[in-house]
Amino acid sequence: MSLQSLGLTYEQECVYRYLLRTRTTDPDTAEAELGLPGLRLVLEELRALGVVDAGLVPLPPAAAVDLLVRLRVERTSRELARLDSAFDVVRELAEEARQGRPVELVERIQDKAQVNHRIHTMLGRFETMNAKVLARTEASDESARRRQRQLAEGLVSRTLVSTAALDQSDQLAYARHWHALGDVHRVMSEPFGRMLIVDRRLAFVRLDPGRPESDTLQIAQPGIVAALVDLFEQLWVRATDLDRLDLSATEAAVLRTLSEHGKDESAARELNISLRKYRAHVAALMTRLGAATRFQAALRAKERGWL
Repeated sequence: MSLQSLGLTYEQECVYRYLLRTRTTDPDTAEAELGLPGLRLVLEELRALGVVDAGLVPLPPAAAVDLLVRLRVERTSRELARLDSAFDVVRELAEEARQGRPVELVERIQDKAQVNHRIHTMLGRFETMNAKVLARTEASDESARRRQRQLAEGLVSRTLVSTAALDQSDQLAYARHWHALGDVHRVMSEPFGRMLIVDRRLAFVRLDPGRPESDTLQIAQPGIVAALVDLFEQLWVRATDLDRLDLSATEAAVLRTLSEHGKDESAARELNISLRKYRAHVAALMTRLGAATRFQAALRAKERGWL
């Protein structure tokens, strides 16, 4: 069976099979032996998929196939969710027939609870684009669990937050928590307006961006939504991926003690923090580095020039 049936291109499958056979760590050697121009780009694609790591070490076959199957299932789930949105058209048509007039395409909502209710009932579909000032906002445990479940089921979510907000340690930790779960975060220093776009067909924006207590507009007018999607994409391109941010002072200190101390207790004492808090910092760093063990975290930190 070809791995192309699981989503890899012909070139990606050739490179993956080659790395399994040879265990080479030299891209130039691989390119010469395979006779495949542009092999470095193919390697970047495999790294992005998670099939190959930064050291050109391929996933074992069973793990690679499992990963590709899960990715394929997620893509299928998203396509099914997109088809499910067709039933919204049925509801709109039925409402127009009932009212005898077109459904309102731009609606002003005064009640914040109603806004949250509408958003939560929609966030199980295909894609969300969220531009907000703070990473962490008030949300119930049930809302967080629902969000995590939706991400696991294939929801594509991108969140843009203000760089200034991440100067607060709780905001940064919260952003990294969701980033690791699949809600991809980017940050930017220039000002931007708050917006939430669902499935590229419905948007929520503040009536007065300068007043947090102002009413919310729910927009279904295709032309306006398309313009907001375009604006979000432009902001996204200019923003910085959360994983590319430099280490904070606390993270740098924890990483240093992690490499210098054999025991967590002595490392925590040096930093003058509790053992529990130290271990929480270590766990957050490992999540950021995508490491399963502390040894792997140290290797990846060295690759990034953090050690």
